[in-house]
Amino acid sequence: MTKQETTEMVDRKVILSTLWIFAMFNYIYADILSLMDPAVLKEIMTGTVGGLEMTQGFMLGAAILMETAIVMVVLSRVLKYRANRWANIIAGVIHTAAVFLSLFVGTPAMYYTFFATIEIACTLLIVWYAWKWIDPEVIPDNKI
Repeated sequence: MTKQETTEMVDRKVILSTLWIFAMFNYIYADILSLMDPAVLKEIMTGTVGGLEMTQGFMLGAAILMETAIVMVVLSRVLKYRANRWANIIAGVIHTAAVFLSLFVGTPAMYYTFFATIEIACTLLIVWYAWKWIDPEVIPDNKI
């Protein structure tokens, strides 16, 4: 692998990791604002939000979903090309779908729709960026 190929690989990993950090900050702040929304807070206190019961199973599923974003920050930097590319594509698709579907639970507030739009754009960018990632081992010498 040439120095340029190594630099491209590291740069791509750093960008993907950074995009996951950006997505996580948006997830977190959307959740923080939800806790400041009296209507949402009232639902949280009843244990049912937007018609969804906040069971231990549901909360575990939400925790697992968020953990995938957290672990992608690290995995994007340490995995080798093939595993890295597919992990980002799969996790990005799952997160895009989860946020998109969350828009149909109850009636989302404007701030939530705003954050969801940014989160969806970010995770779609992750998927696209990983999808377009070409294995540096197979790039012809004249393309470098």
